Amino acid sequence: MTSFLDLARILGDKLVCVQRLIGFAAIALLISQGRCALAQETPQLLAQALPAAGTPAETPSPDVPEAETYSVHGQFTNVTQYHPSFTSPYRGPNSLDPGNRGDETVDLTLFLGLRLWQGGEIYANPEIDQGFGLSDTVGVAGFPSAEAYKVGAAEPYIRLQRAFFRQTIDLGGDRQAVAPDANQLGGSQTSDNLIVTLGKFSVVDIFDNNSYAHDPKNDFLNWSIVDAGSFDYAADAWGYSYGASAEWTQSWWTLRGGIFDLSRSPNSKRLDRGFDQFELVAEAEERHEIFGQTGKFKILFFDNHGRMANYLDAVRQAAGTGLAPDVATARHFAARPGIALNLEQQLTEGLGLFIRGSLNDGRKEAYEFTEINRSISGGLSLKGDRWGRPDDTVGLAGVVNGLSNPAVAYFRAGGLGILIGDGQLKRYGLEKIVETYYSASVVEGISVSVDYQHIDNPGYNVERGPVSVFGFRVHAKF
Repeated sequence: MTSFLDLARILGDKLVCVQRLIGFAAIALLISQGRCALAQETPQLLAQALPAAGTPAETPSPDVPEAETYSVHGQFTNVTQYHPSFTSPYRGPNSLDPGNRGDETVDLTLFLGLRLWQGGEIYANPEIDQGFGLSDTVGVAGFPSAEAYKVGAAEPYIRLQRAFFRQTIDLGGDRQAVAPDANQLGGSQTSDNLIVTLGKFSVVDIFDNNSYAHDPKNDFLNWSIVDAGSFDYAADAWGYSYGASAEWTQSWWTLRGGIFDLSRSPNSKRLDRGFDQFELVAEAEERHEIFGQTGKFKILFFDNHGRMANYLDAVRQAAGTGLAPDVATARHFAARPGIALNLEQQLTEGLGLFIRGSLNDGRKEAYEFTEINRSISGGLSLKGDRWGRPDDTVGLAGVVNGLSNPAVAYFRAGGLGILIGDGQLKRYGLEKIVETYYSASVVEGISVSVDYQHIDNPGYNVERGPVSVFGFRVHAKF
């Protein structure tokens, strides 16, 4: 596994701007401790960054909590899903099982945090996992459980899913409270700030967030509803990567950028050792009010650089052999860009709307996430205040996923992908999914949810399905 020092060196080679941000964080820290001569030469800059040594400390607001030195949080989530039998004239290696099928996943996570200095924090998340997604997490491009990894195990096993450093640099504005939470030490920061994150974490910890559809432990479960379906983000088979990101927030906007390690080969358990295969991500966010209701709009760009196949190359190589095409035989170094749009909008108190749209280069194989080349999703989330249960939430959403023409040709010829591959695709159709859930608070920190998903054309196959997936979720946190 790539060491932390090797990773830091490689990241510096790959993204100079991230290196400069980290350097700036270190300089800002020295200034705050009064050990940098720059503080004497540029007092205006110092005043805008951190308080100079020897100056009176800022008087905290009564609403701002004291900074936590360390934190320990935890969570437990169990998701059980079942589908009855459905129409299936044939099946392949990556097909959803057409019979009655039920599976469950369980995960138990510790969120450990420690404050090193002003704005500097480290976090570690050891996790115990066990279980399988439906049909071993294959058969549907918009898979019905984002709690299911691409690897399953009958026996519990432990992994260190996250281990990262975060530096927050205050840049001015009102001082705001930061509530204690998982991977978030309680304290405060100014409204304008710069946040640098370095280490092992998930790309979607930072990018493509949405208040109403992004957390499968509490809201929707479907992969292509909680994330942009065409956002092929860097990740190992568990959804995590090594990388670095920077977030610059000013007033009503935030700019984000990052570089992350791709897997050694598409959908691999191991990340690339030398960071030679990587993903670049950039996101711009604006915050607004419409008739007094808050909202956010984001536009995200990503570009994957690694050894990947062109679908049509794989089809041509297999032509005349009598064999199904195989992307593994047609891989070469290439780039695969994509874009995602993300809107969240409060409509009234407790009622919110979300819409996502995404598109990627459909000529090439999916590298990490799933076989979706274009996707549009949207839905509503309603809190339970109206019926006297303010901690309950009900959600309703839908998503339509599609493939590119080269991808259709590949799967029609019998090719297999990360999540789909029925051995043939006589009749292609858009994958259409509707999901609804109700999450009920039992006591503080414990909730149970019921979930239902209706899936038309699973794996884009008009001849299979539709499928009804019933789910039950238990979630606890401390």
